[in-house]
Amino acid sequence: MFNIILFGPPGSGKGTQSQNLIAKYGLKHLSTGDLLRSEIAFQTPLGIEAKNFMDKGQLVPDEVVIGMISTALETNPDAQGFLFDGFPRTDAQAEALDKLLQLKKTSIAVMLALDVSEDELIKRLLHRGQSSGRSDDVDEAVIRSRIHEYENKTKPVADYYKKFNKVVHIKGEGSVDEIFNLLCKEIDDRKNVDD
Repeated sequence: MFNIILFGPPGSGKGTQSQNLIAKYGLKHLSTGDLLRSEIAFQTPLGIEAKNFMDKGQLVPDEVVIGMISTALETNPDAQGFLFDGFPRTDAQAEALDKLLQLKKTSIAVMLALDVSEDELIKRLLHRGQSSGRSDDVDEAVIRSRIHEYENKTKPVADYYKKFNKVVHIKGEGSVDEIFNLLCKEIDDRKNVDD
């Protein structure tokens, strides 16, 4: 099983590249946002618990999210691997994910970190806001705030995986195909070592 974390700030191209990587490598996409919405829609015990926190405006606790990831791993035993998108966001989540994967006799193979300048991120998100209708992508001040939130709270997760020599920085500017080819080269190099 080959597990990847696709990492980067809002607007770095994670969504686009996730779809391309899933299609090429047969990975199962694990987006914590999608998992939460699905568990809530099916009114699972974890979904009901998560909804209670969300309805109060609180973050869903790590153990609930890890429980959902564990369920996703168990319900996809034949997966080639998983692509984690939007998780982990903190060191505590990274440690919990590693422990869970260890129990499942697998691990994170690589964290692919998309590096994009702040000016480019703002340009991309404003453009996305015009076409997608996403309210968080139309105000430059809100976009800057989201980028700084990522820099302060989420980016340090890369330092956690650096300790295990699992972080690869990818230039996230250029054409979609150029970036995709850079990502594939890193995956292929690591897969060949693991095979």
